[in-house]
Amino acid sequence: MTSNTEPGAVWILGATGRVGRAVAARIKAQGGTATLVGRDEERLRTVAADLGLGDDAQVVVADTADRIAAEITRQRPAVVLNTIGEYAATATRIARACLPGGHYLDLANDLVAVPRLLDLHEEAAAGGSTLVTGAGFGVLATEAVVARLCEGRPTPDHVRVDALASVANDGGTVGTSLAASVIDALTTGGRRYRDGRLVTARLGADPRHLTLPDGETAKTASVPSAELLAAQRASGAPSVVVTSVLAPTAPAARAALPLAGRLLSIPALRRFAVRRLAAIRLKAAPRPRRHSWGHAVVSWPDGTTREGWLRAGEAMDYTAAVAAETAARLARGEGKPGAHTPAAALGPDLAVAAGGTFILD
Repeated sequence: MTSNTEPGAVWILGATGRVGRAVAARIKAQGGTATLVGRDEERLRTVAADLGLGDDAQVVVADTADRIAAEITRQRPAVVLNTIGEYAATATRIARACLPGGHYLDLANDLVAVPRLLDLHEEAAAGGSTLVTGAGFGVLATEAVVARLCEGRPTPDHVRVDALASVANDGGTVGTSLAASVIDALTTGGRRYRDGRLVTARLGADPRHLTLPDGETAKTASVPSAELLAAQRASGAPSVVVTSVLAPTAPAARAALPLAGRLLSIPALRRFAVRRLAAIRLKAAPRPRRHSWGHAVVSWPDGTTREGWLRAGEAMDYTAAVAAETAARLARGEGKPGAHTPAAALGPDLAVAAGGTFILD
């Protein structure tokens, strides 16, 4: 292992993955220092060479969350980006290792991992650290729109957000991280806020057919994602619904979702399903739409309604841009101490700095 003593350096966990590589490239282009962290030193060195980081590129080899946390505690990096997935199991362990004084961000977007990370708020604030969860297209693209629509206005009574990621498939297998996210969404079941409380709802409910600002169309349905939590915190609204373009919208598929969720809640079946789904090889395909969109409609008790969009590029590329921009700002000490979602930590204009464009009424 190569020791990393530069205060502004960013450790990238899962550096050989698509987002990890893209973030490392962006940090290098900005003149920053990235330390690549992963299980296989040879693969890390190959990525470093591909990115032009040189033979003396800084790498850390660690194959479990506990070993990664131990290296963080020993070497004290300024910022740690977690892209390894399974955030419900890895995020709090790794984030706590950054305390006190170090900063942490991840790409979580589920209703298990994100609340657990946010529960570290008091610990992080006391330690002078900023922890950011959901630092990607997921969470930020809709949270930022809600925050902008609600600026300077009283608390609304209803918010609906729609996440419309457009993702290019570069081939390869689904992978464990994405597979686990898909299965966990099924087992969590539908969720929404009603009367200020997070309650159960039918998974795949609230189907929508949206016409996008560029004239394209997309179908969405409700999913239990962390966009729901972020939108409620950004607005304070007692009623919040979230839909996603990634949710099944065909009637037969929607009808099968509750039974599938109950079956996959059995631990042995969940493990089997994750393994099988992770091994599926996908065909390379271009992104289905020109842009990715975050969308929000906010309504107030006086009958006022505002609608807004965030236009971004390919969703995985935008996620890498969000993560890189967030990491750079944390390295400069710009985040609020505590545990936050991205717009709450760094403001909704983070979405613009990462390459997005607001379209607000």
